Amino acid sequence: MTGYVRAAFGPSWSDTDRNGCDQRNDVLRTQLQRITLKAGSRGCTVLSGTLTDPYTGGVVAFRRSSASSSSVEIDHVVPLADAWAKGALGWSGSQRTAFANDPLNLLAVGARVNAQKGAGDAATWLPPAKGYRCAYVARQVAVKAKYRLSVTSAERTAIARILGGCPATVLPAARVAPLGGWPTAAPPVTAGRPSQASPRPAAPTATRGGIPTPEAASPPAPGRPTVVRPGAFCAPQGARAATSRGTSMRCSTRAGDVRARWRAA
Repeated sequence: MTGYVRAAFGPSWSDTDRNGCDQRNDVLRTQLQRITLKAGSRGCTVLSGTLTDPYTGGVVAFRRSSASSSSVEIDHVVPLADAWAKGALGWSGSQRTAFANDPLNLLAVGARVNAQKGAGDAATWLPPAKGYRCAYVARQVAVKAKYRLSVTSAERTAIARILGGCPATVLPAARVAPLGGWPTAAPPVTAGRPSQASPRPAAPTATRGGIPTPEAASPPAPGRPTVVRPGAFCAPQGARAATSRGTSMRCSTRAGDVRARWRAA
């Protein structure tokens, strides 16, 4: 651990997968349900949602800029300190930044269990939810193999013991999180104008391959249309909404589309 500092792995957070959004928000959009996105963020920034913590199985509320924001953290499955001691010390700064922002190595989890994990490897810490241990250890193996990080003999024994009980488990792969596709909160109004409440959260999303599918627009309050961003993914086709400027929108597809988008009605 000689010389280890968090800053050696670059700033938190970068857009290393070049999808137009930083990795923290990518992870939140991938794992959270009942999401509301920030208007004007190009479908990137998550304002609120709920997380089913993979490490405990518990449900954690997330709301940006409030006390609940700190209740959800992004965990490095292979901790940065563990990586430093097992090979990252000799990497370049750009290699360490790529590692710290690699979606393969990132999971949204509850802050309390993340603090309990610390810099533990498979020999010293495993998720309390036993049903997730195979997936967790497989992800650690995938990350360490990708970056050619070493393991201790105790760690190797623990990995073999866990994965020996679930031989059908496959190593995960990283995905680029899609932008948009969820309800968008109305932008703040200027001083002197009536405030506008954010739309109610949509129902929990279904998932496809671990990534939430697009949600339908939330039911609007009486006299107030749901606010959406033009071009964002949507469901179901035919749904109606409006932009923050009052332009009428319809969920529809065009030739060549694989998913419906909000377009001017």
